[in-house]
Amino acid sequence: MAAEAAGVSEADRVRAAFAEVARLHQEAADRDPTPIVRAAALMRGALAAGGRVLVFGNGGSAADAQHFAAELVGRFEADRRGWPVVALTADSAVVTSVANDLGFGEVFARQIEALGRQGDVAFAITTSGASANVNEALRRARQAGLGTIGLTGRGGGETAGLVDVHVTVPGATSARVQELQRTVLHVLCQLLEAAAPGAA
Repeated sequence: MAAEAAGVSEADRVRAAFAEVARLHQEAADRDPTPIVRAAALMRGALAAGGRVLVFGNGGSAADAQHFAAELVGRFEADRRGWPVVALTADSAVVTSVANDLGFGEVFARQIEALGRQGDVAFAITTSGASANVNEALRRARQAGLGTIGLTGRGGGETAGLVDVHVTVPGATSARVQELQRTVLHVLCQLLEAAAPGAA
């Protein structure tokens, strides 16, 4: 096999990948948890006041946005009422019509404009912090009085300066960043459910 011919077995590659993931998770665990706690508090406040969380991102982050919405509209670990968390990536007709008519840079901003209300939360997921359509949506959200959260990697890029709460994770590649971001999303679900009235 090509990998073994290069002097590295496939088994070694598997072990190395898990070792790197474990190292990065420990690095993330050693960081100040305050931004994650603040992100949960911002969403908790919006939901308690009858607001919504609008979550979005591109590619793998789009899938993570839908994953997060599914855990909170449905259930993560606790029995409680469903929460109004909307993934702006999920409606293919809306996404493609906005992209076709207004440009891809508007696919999330237009939905923020249509669905967002003062007191809601716009939650952006991006590995780089450099996605133009994500950052335009955050600008539109702030103009409309929404709270803003950015979950990023690589220091956060432009996104870091556009949000009320910035959570960033370590990792040199998109794959590693996304793996840690999914852990953060699950931790946020745990924090939200822990505070839910009557959660079992």
